[in-house]
Amino acid sequence: MTRSGAFCPRCGDPIESDPGERPDHPEARDPDSVLCDACYFEEFDLVDAPDRIEVRVCSQCGAVHRGNRWVDVGAEDYTDVAVDVTSEALGVHVEATDVSWQVAPEQVDRNTIRMHATFTGVVRETAVTEEVVVPVKIARETCQRCGRIAGGSFASVVQVRAVDRMPTDEEEERAEAIAREIVAEMEATGDREAFVTDVGSVDGGLNIKVSTTKIGQKIAQRLVSEFGGSFSDSERLITEDEDGEEVYRVTYAVRLPPFSPGEVIDPDDGEGPVLVRSVQGNLKGTRLTTGAAYEASFEDGDAPDARRLGDREDGVETTLVAIEDEHAIQVLDPETYETKSIPRPNYLDADVDSVPVLKSRAGLHVLPSGGDEGDDE
Repeated sequence: MTRSGAFCPRCGDPIESDPGERPDHPEARDPDSVLCDACYFEEFDLVDAPDRIEVRVCSQCGAVHRGNRWVDVGAEDYTDVAVDVTSEALGVHVEATDVSWQVAPEQVDRNTIRMHATFTGVVRETAVTEEVVVPVKIARETCQRCGRIAGGSFASVVQVRAVDRMPTDEEEERAEAIAREIVAEMEATGDREAFVTDVGSVDGGLNIKVSTTKIGQKIAQRLVSEFGGSFSDSERLITEDEDGEEVYRVTYAVRLPPFSPGEVIDPDDGEGPVLVRSVQGNLKGTRLTTGAAYEASFEDGDAPDARRLGDREDGVETTLVAIEDEHAIQVLDPETYETKSIPRPNYLDADVDSVPVLKSRAGLHVLPSGGDEGDDE
């Protein structure tokens, strides 16, 4: 006679104890708990595993589709992804306690990873072990982001131009670098809508097409902050989306100042040429006649009315013949080799044998050597 007087409804054998008395087998959780151990374990599955798992992967950027969105995982291969997806797909019997598991991935081919999982647990005070093998298929496709990039989609364009000149190669290279830096910053926050669609040279400058108006505005603001100048924006209706909402494309027109650092200009104020040091805010530079600091008035806007005489890179080395006094020196003209008396700026090193000079319509002038830009006072 059993202690509970209960019998297994399947085989009729007596049950040693009432299932409801076992803390790990409450009948409310498992209807099969009324069975004896033999019948219970006969059809018991510790693990509920799918026949196959499919992982959607973007063949372009490597992102993985999770739920209803694409996620950048930064994986060189998808073994770790397969492990994560398998662990989410496997279910362990509700009656099992002290469950542990380990998995051994087997790379079958480029698109198949066979997951060998071993589970252990305790059921009805009995240690149970079960092994399952789940094939994980890598389905390669194109995510929405890469599809938009491939299709040339863009929401704004940044037009990089300069006043009365072409942007320099350095300015254009820096503009593209700024665009990619901003996109990288936004990508780092998980924004998958951030990308550069295209960067192309056009008559007058550079066009940068980007995925959102927010990125376009950030690029324009950072360009003006770094190079000076200004920008304006205009929008154009291009289509309607599936909800009937109007979709606009925004153009950010960046206008860099007429002069750039390193250029030599003549403000035509009678005090001689200026080597431009900065164009942020109002133009600042160094007088080549004296070495004194120069700063344009704010009434001049981005820059004063001035003639462009050349560039610092146009300078050539010539012989320093003599120092006449604190205001003048004698050098050899690099073209005629005649000795000429020219202004002596305060940044001149009197102990050198040669100096860099720029010859222009304004005459012959000594350029600063290296990082010496003269007085800043």
